[in-house]
Amino acid sequence: MRRASKMDHRALFSALEKVCEENISILCGPSDLPYGSVTKRLVTCLKKIQEHGRALEPLVSSFAAVYHHYDLDAQTPGNGYRSLVKILQSCILHIIHKGRYISSNYNGAFFRAEHNASEMEAYCSTLCQLRALLHVAQMLLNDNEHGQLHNLQDEELSSRFVQEYMSMHKACFYGRCLGFQFSPALRPFLQTIIISMVSYGETFGKQQSGVGTAALSLLTSGKYVINPELRGAEFERITQNLDLHFWKSFWNITESDILSGFTRIASNPVQVNLTLTVPPVTLHLPLASDHRLSTAVSPPVAHWGPGPVHMRLISYELREGQDSEELQTFFRSDNAPISVGHLPWVQKLPLSPWLILHFHGGGFVAQTSRSHESYLRNWSKELGVPVLSVDYSLSPEAPFPRALEECFYAYCWALNNCHLLGSTAERICLAGDSAGGNLCITVSMRALSAGIRVPDGIMAAYPATLLTTDASPSRLLTLLDPLLPLGVLARCLNAYAGTNFQTVQPSERRGSLSALGRDTALLLSDLTQGASKWIQSFLEPNRSSGVKRSQSTPQMRIWLSSPQHRPPSSGIHLCRHCWPPNLLKGLPPIHIVASALDALLDDSVTFAKKLRGLGQPVSLTVVEDLPHGFLSLSHICKETQFAADICVSRIREVFEQEKATMAHHKTTTLQDEEDIKVAGLRVRPEFLWRLWVGRSRTPTSESDLGTCAEGAEERSNTCSTKETHSRRNKGEKLLGFGLENPSQDLSSNGATPTHSEETNSFTDYMIWGRSSFFPEEEY
Repeated sequence: MRRASKMDHRALFSALEKVCEENISILCGPSDLPYGSVTKRLVTCLKKIQEHGRALEPLVSSFAAVYHHYDLDAQTPGNGYRSLVKILQSCILHIIHKGRYISSNYNGAFFRAEHNASEMEAYCSTLCQLRALLHVAQMLLNDNEHGQLHNLQDEELSSRFVQEYMSMHKACFYGRCLGFQFSPALRPFLQTIIISMVSYGETFGKQQSGVGTAALSLLTSGKYVINPELRGAEFERITQNLDLHFWKSFWNITESDILSGFTRIASNPVQVNLTLTVPPVTLHLPLASDHRLSTAVSPPVAHWGPGPVHMRLISYELREGQDSEELQTFFRSDNAPISVGHLPWVQKLPLSPWLILHFHGGGFVAQTSRSHESYLRNWSKELGVPVLSVDYSLSPEAPFPRALEECFYAYCWALNNCHLLGSTAERICLAGDSAGGNLCITVSMRALSAGIRVPDGIMAAYPATLLTTDASPSRLLTLLDPLLPLGVLARCLNAYAGTNFQTVQPSERRGSLSALGRDTALLLSDLTQGASKWIQSFLEPNRSSGVKRSQSTPQMRIWLSSPQHRPPSSGIHLCRHCWPPNLLKGLPPIHIVASALDALLDDSVTFAKKLRGLGQPVSLTVVEDLPHGFLSLSHICKETQFAADICVSRIREVFEQEKATMAHHKTTTLQDEEDIKVAGLRVRPEFLWRLWVGRSRTPTSESDLGTCAEGAEERSNTCSTKETHSRRNKGEKLLGFGLENPSQDLSSNGATPTHSEETNSFTDYMIWGRSSFFPEEEY
């Protein structure tokens, strides 16, 4: 793959043409080859490869001329267009290698004509489908704005994307050519995963015990080893026909005692590995703007009311507090009797100044910290830091915002109880992969909106930052990604959004391409109607005033997919950047580690561009030749270990960066001399004036300012939360301005924004007199 990326594409296509001509000349010339029909198959295949190569060369030249415009910067080459070209080059290199082998060994006694013909036909079919993918990418390139990886007019483009997906033959990517685009060291592992998956899918749903299912899967796996074409066809079937319960069940195999036991043997031993359960009690944290004041953080309540939050504490070395009786009160029942404090040869170290809070990946639907223990143990050893990993509730049983609530609550609990975790939390880094990367960013936003301390930095590995079906060049990679197929990605997003999605029973075998296409069209159509409207309701809730609000999730409007709750599709447009700019401006430094072959690459590039455009500190590192989820594969080969080491170095940067005062730790004002203090907090006078007086001019006298303060105090008196009453009893005044839409213009018509019923919710954005939450253009 690296060879392909450095090779001139013109030389590559020239070599392909030469190899095809040589083989055709040999196979069609006078000879006494005993291969008969196999020779004809090879000649036909080579002629098709020539045709594809001649059609693809000008297309690749057009991409090579412009794809650098879509990078984050010149030092960070990486975007979906580059990735598609690299994959095509990798496929051509395999064909050239196979062609040279055939021309050199066709007369050999051990030459397997049938096998080599099947191999060449498989790569020819793959080349054909890659040609189709590049044409779809060409449509994206033509329709998108210059330098933009996602299209604003997504509805039409997504429809064309679905149509192209329906017409494609995807089994070729999962048969003989499985994993050709990745590092060669990963191919045996990927083949094992896919064979296990299709065997498990064949027996899934049958009335068998866990051991019986495993045994039956093992017995049926042999035919998929012998017949790669059958394996590819079966994988295509299960990715489009089996529901989310299958994927949850299969991915959670990594949670089994056997596999997790092997993982622990291969990873670094640690002295502390404890599972904790934190009860749902209200927490109190100091405000970032004034540590003399505090705010209350309620426990998670979405969907089924207050509930505990589960976590895992990992520490390579025993530190103070980790064997305390106070921490033992949070132990889960699956912990062995505490022994770390009773080992006389274990030396207890002082509190670490650092702390990692980790959110695991798994598409929001599967796995726990147990599946990710391997690299978490390495992090704790290499960085000398305790790691607290959150086992948040999973979808679809617990859709948004339950996971976000639990992760935010865990962050707040860690800040208050860091001494029990073996840390002073002088510097705290949020780290996560895939879905966990998304939660790192949203937890930081929620901390910012609540006015509490924001983490010192974020390390997000291949994060899911755009939870929509927007077509982009890297999203096309879902058509050939064995670990993140398009149907699976769509089901995960649907589950997290809490929408009802189309389920196809696994008992029916679909043999026709049209049947598979119908399933895909239904799936993506439902996702567009569900998850995209959920995102839109987050950004523009006022546009949905006629739709009922879910009573079980008061903190975020989520469109239900039932007809009586579904809003009209007109006027619903997906946003290319699903993050409020006023919150992005307060985020800590973010370090993104993405893969060039990941379907979510463009999400990372687009998000990094957005942050850099706002002047936010952000870094993007793009690693080569690795699939989505490479952190969990760090022990398999040196390439994945190298990528995991990059993640460690980014976390170290967060801890070792100079302790300069960050923009998100201080109040930002336009003119400090005009700021006033109300209840001990710095507040822009025109901000209070426009909210409570409703006039167009700014206050000019002490009496005007008093009117503003009185209005703010009167507004705080209307708050119904217990935290407001507790502060008022202490003689403290709370400025709580409920905003239904964080991006709305506060000065429009001089109207007072409507206060919501839940004043302590994320979408209400409680503002504690900090004008930094609202940039100049917002007010």
